[in-house]
Amino acid sequence: MDDSGFHALVAGLLEESHHTAPEDIARLLRDVALAMGLQGADVYLADVQQTHLVPLDVQVPRLGVEGTLAGRAYSTQTPQTGTDPACLWLPLIDGVERIGVLRLTGTGTAVPDLAHGRTLASVTALLVVSKSTFSDTLQRLVRTRPMTLQAELAWAFTPPRTVGTRAVTSSAVMEPAYEIGGDAFDHALGERRLHLAVVDAMGHDAASGLSAALALAGCRSTRRRGRRLTDIAGAVDRTLTRWVPERLLTAVFADLDVATGRFSWVNCGHPAPLLIRNQHIVAGALTREADLPLGLGPHPAWTPPALHHAQLEPGDQILIHTDGVTEARSEEGELFGEERLVDTVIRAVAAGQPAPEALRRLIRAILGHQNGHLMDDATILLAEWHPRT
Repeated sequence: MDDSGFHALVAGLLEESHHTAPEDIARLLRDVALAMGLQGADVYLADVQQTHLVPLDVQVPRLGVEGTLAGRAYSTQTPQTGTDPACLWLPLIDGVERIGVLRLTGTGTAVPDLAHGRTLASVTALLVVSKSTFSDTLQRLVRTRPMTLQAELAWAFTPPRTVGTRAVTSSAVMEPAYEIGGDAFDHALGERRLHLAVVDAMGHDAASGLSAALALAGCRSTRRRGRRLTDIAGAVDRTLTRWVPERLLTAVFADLDVATGRFSWVNCGHPAPLLIRNQHIVAGALTREADLPLGLGPHPAWTPPALHHAQLEPGDQILIHTDGVTEARSEEGELFGEERLVDTVIRAVAAGQPAPEALRRLIRAILGHQNGHLMDDATILLAEWHPRT
């Protein structure tokens, strides 16, 4: 198919998508593929834990992320070709957030056109994301079991797992995905800055989930008024004291100046952020005395937490985690530990894996360390400053 014919098909796809129900996306894309002279098209979405790729068409079997061409396209974010039958696997990426893969099946031995495939994959990703915000059908599709009330609350407040630009990327993961209690993360792009937040509320019940949600809401409300990191900590402290008394919460709130690489943060009773440079941890680079956790209750002499600063170099990575990561214990009582945490990330990055894949592999390692059953929430955020030279 020539470019003009293909562009007309894409224009028609976009026009029809405005009134297409989420469950009809698979049919709509299949019709487009047939009009392109292909045998078909199938959309697969990553499940919540990123272990399987689940097809929109319920008649098609799901695939594992590990050991499949589909999984390789998803993990590496690069197209993959298959020969039996001839097909093209393309990653579905919304901005820098990976959401699944698209399979285009050709006729005979002819692999579908890569340029047309990339364009169709981009349009498909936008279409799926636009429908996901109000679709229970798509939400149920990517779940393998029901979520607890507090997990539902946590994911409702969670931004995309990965955000970024040409100068900066931030990616995060949370486990146990279906029972997460008091952990939460946030990352957002503003004028020349990337804001980061990781919080860990005491307990694992609905009140813990409410505490984490209130913390993120307080953080967003304050920063969107142009206030400072210390103001965010104060707002979260007052919010918890008023609405969830006697519930403590640790947190790191941080800003990265995307233009200069200046990293600023406050630490309220949380594990210190880690600095990874040239595939090595810079020991103690971001270690400062932590201030008190938030939510301790009314105290008129409340003192804002200390504001810390550090200068990053191009390629530096910031790793922020909750204590459930390093304190995960095996059946023999062995801690996962900070050294293993950093080593797992560094090995993945050294192998050329993008940040989202490095974290996916890390969280699988932590789950494996505890035989698939975490005793505490584990949240990890990895941000990288990679300015264009």
